[in-house]
Amino acid sequence: MNISQLQVLVTIGKCGSFSDAAMQLDMSQSAVSRAIASLENELNVPLLVRGRMGAKLTTIGARVVSHAKQILELRESIEYEVNLEKALYNSRLRIASFRSASTHILPPKIAEFQRHYPRVEVSLDEFDPAGVEQALRSGGADLGLLPLPRSEDFTTWEITRDEYVVLLPKAQHPTAKPITWDELSTRSFILLNYAECTTAVREHWSRWQQPLKVAYNVKEDSTIVSMVAQGLGAAILPRLAAMPIPDTVDSCPLPVPLERVIGVAILANVPPSPAVTRFLEVMKNS
Repeated sequence: MNISQLQVLVTIGKCGSFSDAAMQLDMSQSAVSRAIASLENELNVPLLVRGRMGAKLTTIGARVVSHAKQILELRESIEYEVNLEKALYNSRLRIASFRSASTHILPPKIAEFQRHYPRVEVSLDEFDPAGVEQALRSGGADLGLLPLPRSEDFTTWEITRDEYVVLLPKAQHPTAKPITWDELSTRSFILLNYAECTTAVREHWSRWQQPLKVAYNVKEDSTIVSMVAQGLGAAILPRLAAMPIPDTVDSCPLPVPLERVIGVAILANVPPSPAVTRFLEVMKNS
């Protein structure tokens, strides 16, 4: 028994005649007849009933065809996997990401990917979200990690959600009580300069009609955490951006929760390469 014989049997079952099956398979009718005769001889059962109106599956023939279809589908899956693996040889995967995602999300995923596909060369560049978008648009990156949503230029998949937390000097927040808007209104804040998450914070405060006093605007989230630890102000950051949080800093949920959605993005009009397809599978299995 071989794949070719099973393909012939399945095709006859679908077409209802040897001649039509031969035409569909681009084989001679005699080759189709030999394949069925050989298969019936090996299995020692009649698989088809021949007549003037064509060929009809016997009861056992129909059951064999059911299993044969599964075998043929598995063969297609095997061919897909093999061809994809061949396409991955000596290929590359260029990832662009914003810092907190590249620090806390990507390393274990890249390690898992490279265990499975060691022949793929992986590179990682860090940008702010606008820089990640630009890298994708310019062809400098194949795949990017970004806060969602993005524009219709990109196809995106959600990977995880990251809650915003209030960071306070531990000495100034001795109780475990939930923090309130009234308490926050007395604080001066250290914010990221021109960052998407800062825009989200400002919009959240505005939505709840709360005052937001800003003492400092700085570029790096690690600088913000250090300044909070020194008692220079409070901060609101996504938890991943704040990590690692030192023992001298307390993190508290906001009075009304706020979170950012983190996702993976590719250009919508560019078919993904085999390496991108495989990495997306790894990321989606988070």
